[in-house]
Amino acid sequence: MARSTFYYHTKRMGQPDGYDAVRKRIRSVYEEHHGRYGYRRVTAQLRNEGVDINHKTVQKLMGQMSLKAKGKKQHYRSYKGELGKIAPNVIDRDFKASAPDQKWTTDVTQVKIKERKMYLSPILDMFNGEIVSYTISDSPDLKMVMGMLDKAFKKRDIHGNLIFHSDQGWQYQHKRYQKALEDRNITQSRSRKGNCLDNAMMENFFGLMKNELLYLQDWNSVEQFKDALKKYIQYYNNDRIKLRLKGKSPVQYRALFSGT
Repeated sequence: MARSTFYYHTKRMGQPDGYDAVRKRIRSVYEEHHGRYGYRRVTAQLRNEGVDINHKTVQKLMGQMSLKAKGKKQHYRSYKGELGKIAPNVIDRDFKASAPDQKWTTDVTQVKIKERKMYLSPILDMFNGEIVSYTISDSPDLKMVMGMLDKAFKKRDIHGNLIFHSDQGWQYQHKRYQKALEDRNITQSRSRKGNCLDNAMMENFFGLMKNELLYLQDWNSVEQFKDALKKYIQYYNNDRIKLRLKGKSPVQYRALFSGT
């Protein structure tokens, strides 16, 4: 038991402070999100439910209950030199978008389970952090990236007015990939070599996924993790609230924007 928890219970014995119902709901929110929420997101969720409470109070109560967000490792790099037409860094770390489908970003990350590797290739909308589409593959090949594009274009009617950012991976230099963007008048943007801050939003998503899913347990197989990853992306898009999105999930925030 944490020292703060011990002294809290020692001091509090027989002295109710009026927060028992709040504590119960805090624990429920924490467990519903598998320990992924810290006090700020728990506060935002409580406020979404109509509970008027200060974040410092939530922080104190969570400390008393020894509840804190659970918590980085190898990242796949696909740079192989300059293979095709070079695209400038149009985004230049300006990740703000005023509407959906103005700025997208993509990358590939590697996950290793029981000596087997798998790869995740998602597209993220910078407007709300939503994962527009993704593919999961046992090989980081062109098919994986083109499949990701096909899924995105089936979901969103994109013809121009979109900047699509990536790193300098060989897949994004391939003629087939570049032609798919050119056919829809999409502007390609690419990070400078070896500078992960140029694609910070995608890196942030990968970090969240690994901290909130991959590192939370020991996985028996790649297949088990793939199933959990699909559920996590569904959860991330629809249920996981973001403070910068006014306490809404990415899908909820996009719906809020569409309704204005």
